[in-house]
Amino acid sequence: MTEKKQDTKGKKLGLAQPGKLELNKTVSAGHVRQSFSHGRSKMVTVEVRKKRTFVADQGGRMEEIDQAAPVEETAAPAVKVERPKPKPQPKRKSGQNLTEGEKAGRMRALEAARIAAAEAEKTAAGKAEEEALRLKNAPPEPEPIPETEAKAEAEAAVKPAKGAEKTDKPEDVKDEAQKQAEAIVDQQAQEKETDAKLRVKKPIVKPEIKKTTSKRDRPRRRGGKLTIAEALGGQEERTRSLASVKRARERDKIKAQQLLSNAKKIIRDVVVPETITVQELSNRMAERATDVVRALMKMDVMATLDQSIDADTAELVIAEFGHRLKRVAESDIEDGLKSAADDDANMVSRAPVVTIMGHVDHGKTSLLDALRATDVVAGEAGGITQHIGAYQVTMESGAKICFLDTPGHAAFTEMRSRGAEVTDIVVLCVAADDGIMPQTVEAIRHAKAANVPIIIAINKIDKEGADATRVRTELLQHDIQVEEMGGEALSVEVSALKKINLDKLEETILLQAELMDLKANPNRSAEGVIVEARMEQGRGAVSTALVQRGTLNVGEIVVAGRYWGRVRALSDAMKKSLDSAGPSEPVEILGLNGAPNAGDELVVVENESRAREVTEYRDRQEREAKASKTARSTLEEMFAQAIEGEAKQLPVIIKADVHGSVEAISTALDNMGTDEAKVNILHGAVGGINESDITLSVASNALILAFNVRANPQAREMAKRDKVDIRYYSIIYNLLDDIKMALTGMLDPRFQENFLGYADIKEVFSVSKVGKIAGCMVTEGQVRKGSKVRLIRDDVVIHEGDLSQLKRFKDDVKEVKEGTECGMAFANYQDIQVGDRIECFEMEEVARVL
Repeated sequence: MTEKKQDTKGKKLGLAQPGKLELNKTVSAGHVRQSFSHGRSKMVTVEVRKKRTFVADQGGRMEEIDQAAPVEETAAPAVKVERPKPKPQPKRKSGQNLTEGEKAGRMRALEAARIAAAEAEKTAAGKAEEEALRLKNAPPEPEPIPETEAKAEAEAAVKPAKGAEKTDKPEDVKDEAQKQAEAIVDQQAQEKETDAKLRVKKPIVKPEIKKTTSKRDRPRRRGGKLTIAEALGGQEERTRSLASVKRARERDKIKAQQLLSNAKKIIRDVVVPETITVQELSNRMAERATDVVRALMKMDVMATLDQSIDADTAELVIAEFGHRLKRVAESDIEDGLKSAADDDANMVSRAPVVTIMGHVDHGKTSLLDALRATDVVAGEAGGITQHIGAYQVTMESGAKICFLDTPGHAAFTEMRSRGAEVTDIVVLCVAADDGIMPQTVEAIRHAKAANVPIIIAINKIDKEGADATRVRTELLQHDIQVEEMGGEALSVEVSALKKINLDKLEETILLQAELMDLKANPNRSAEGVIVEARMEQGRGAVSTALVQRGTLNVGEIVVAGRYWGRVRALSDAMKKSLDSAGPSEPVEILGLNGAPNAGDELVVVENESRAREVTEYRDRQEREAKASKTARSTLEEMFAQAIEGEAKQLPVIIKADVHGSVEAISTALDNMGTDEAKVNILHGAVGGINESDITLSVASNALILAFNVRANPQAREMAKRDKVDIRYYSIIYNLLDDIKMALTGMLDPRFQENFLGYADIKEVFSVSKVGKIAGCMVTEGQVRKGSKVRLIRDDVVIHEGDLSQLKRFKDDVKEVKEGTECGMAFANYQDIQVGDRIECFEMEEVARVL
């Protein structure tokens, strides 16, 4: 005890750690004398503060060092300062004379060692169970781990715990921490031996030791999402970055393109019409559209995908891509629309198609009415037929005959021509009292052009003055010889009004049909011709068609000219509904999307796409034909029209009940025009007058001609408001007469010169403010004031103008007759001489007619 007191007597009382409150004196005081001016001085007390530095020694104790001592830097992470060796201390037993800090440090080390051992035991047990399950499929046996190696690893794991005490490890000191460490080493050695027996190498779990490191040395935070595998395994796996994935995909894409480019190119046969769009061309070649556009740009052709190119340009593009060209005409779309001829084995007899033709008012419709035992003529306006009617008549014998009734008016030439083309036999109706007329001759020409036989029906034999022999004789002038005169043409004398010899006419028709041996195949797709078409309110387009071969059924898709549709209903002339129609049977068809032209072919197609393709091609052809018709063809024509002046035009809009009437009116109006005045048909269609017709009329100042149709209420209101002139007609020749008068009024009047008389100049007088006045003698005719005059000198006309003054002596007179003297003055002309002759005349306006 005496030695301890002596040792501690010279030390200062303080704490073990620096920066804490301590009782050691750190301030030393002294006195300094300050000198001032004038010999004055003063004693001042000065305090000096000393900075103390403490460093931990090998035993963990803090000792003060002298700042003046040199400090050396070592390679250790912390800066260590060399200090003088502490005084040797007496030896002490383990656990004795320890400070509270030392005891706390040892307790922490022991607790850390115990926790590390428990975790290692737990981890080893779990791993052992997992590895035991995989023993059956385990890899080759690893070598057992030596015991010395296990002990070395355990000692290396426990070294940080021992270092935490920061002692000098004297040989005679062996505290409880060392014992605990030895126990841990023994336990781990036993676990290693157990693992070696199981032939599985177990990882050594090192105890967790907390170290104070800088931010740079700290582990980086885990990035990305926490997966189940990472949470359970406790070990993070390195994941690929998004940029790496993109690079890999790009490499795969380039490799696939190389494979495609190295593959064998498919050479295709590309079908190209006269014009084709860029998109369609790329589709047929199976090439990218951008590549096709790029190839066109190299050829200096700037075209988008929707624009069309010609066949020559398409040929160059196809050759650029290495394909084969197969050029086709656009008209090839209609190839295969009509089927081939039928076999004779499938043919059956059919009813004859008979067309009744002749001059107007010769009794064609009355004859047909007598055969049908109906009264249609009463329904015709003006007693004339203005459209083709198709009827099928069943005779008492059971035989059937299909009759077509054609108009006889001069305007319906095309109707008669169309009727002759679709018919088998022509019945030429000639009135016995009138004989051969202009339309009769025209009908004969149509029948001969169609190469069909003619049966002469001499009608009205019951009338007074009828002479059938005269009719037969007149037919010889047109190369038609009847049987009575040694020819081949059959003739029958009939009376439609008295119904005389009608049965004989029917027998003659059937006999002619039997000689012709008319047959058709009913078991095939239907083909026919449109006889007439019209628009009906509530029903749409109604087309009268004549089936020529095959059978037309309800529900089939048909194409007629520029229109197509599905057959919704079929009906005969008596408005009776039908499910099908065979050869030589006229029917009304509902379902087309428009009214086709009379004479268009009717064909059944397989599907809607085929029908659209054909109708679009025909519609395009018709538009191009109209555009080329309106365009001026040559430069010479343009100059001629510029010199002669444009002809005056009467714009009209035609609306009629059937297409045949529109066609007849248009043809008649076109033929009516002259070089000075003509009709300009802006629009012609089937159906009633609607709002669009009124709008077109207002825009073009056109006249609307309505033939057997009326305007709807909205159109009537618009016409009344905009003062549009609508002319309604039911007889075609009334319409033509009105248009002819209108064109006549548009013609420029024609002036006619009327001679009045001659006068010789006897004397010339000069009058102030008037000029020269000629004293004349009227030698022939008379002279009138205000008439035209010509001054003739030596039989040459030197002036033509107006007579300004006519005087008899000093009085103004209106006229001077032959043998009378007078004075005359010319307007704006003074060069008159004695001996000149004056011719006096006047201009008369004469109206012109077409």
